[in-house]
Amino acid sequence: MTTRFEELDWKPTPIGDISLRRRRDPLSGDDVYEVKLGDEFLMSSLFTEGEIALARLGLAPVAHHPGLDVAVGGLGLGYTAHAALEERNVRSLIVVDTLGEVIDWHQRGLVPLGTTLDSDDRCRLVHGDFFAMVAAGHGLDPQTEGRLFHAILLDVDHSPRHVLHPSHAALYRSAGLSALSRLLHPGGVFALWSNDPPDDGFVSLLANGFQHAAAHVVEFPNPLRGGTSTNTIYVAVTSSVAERRA
Repeated sequence: MTTRFEELDWKPTPIGDISLRRRRDPLSGDDVYEVKLGDEFLMSSLFTEGEIALARLGLAPVAHHPGLDVAVGGLGLGYTAHAALEERNVRSLIVVDTLGEVIDWHQRGLVPLGTTLDSDDRCRLVHGDFFAMVAAGHGLDPQTEGRLFHAILLDVDHSPRHVLHPSHAALYRSAGLSALSRLLHPGGVFALWSNDPPDDGFVSLLANGFQHAAAHVVEFPNPLRGGTSTNTIYVAVTSSVAERRA
């Protein structure tokens, strides 16, 4: 790439104009991929530690299982999905994204991990509204109604209190979390990425509906602002078969 900045794609969507751009980092000389919704930055390949940690922390409680079926809400630049596929016990992965434009970027190879995800037989990209699918109760796999997963990893909103669309807010309340938990196997995991510091109120809400709940702080260097920045990963585990019988 000879230019320092290049817009690779731009599309109007129901939640605003979304764009994918690539720029040259002046310090490292590497290409940086960024996604914007309107004038707001959604994600950048410069900061991927939180997305990767979402998969690793979310799958850790079920790592002993020999064949994991995993669902990811939010495709983005693909770092959470890619990290999940690096876990040897993952048997299948469904990635649900409400924006067909984002799925198209991956299928066209416009983003670095697109061809990797598209060529992995375990991975299937699904165009759908994650939040509406959970609320409807039919499940996250359009091919198998009511399918259960060992882990559901979600990275769409900025945080449970800072959502991209008002329709998302219901998921982060008791009824929404209960509906999501019904899509998990006993002992299954719900993990959530957040850009905000740990929210004790949300941890308590998770603890009311799941057997175990915790917030993990992920720290990483921030070359733009200097120093370090943090993300929060919430991990909630449903009760096992033995715990449910007790």
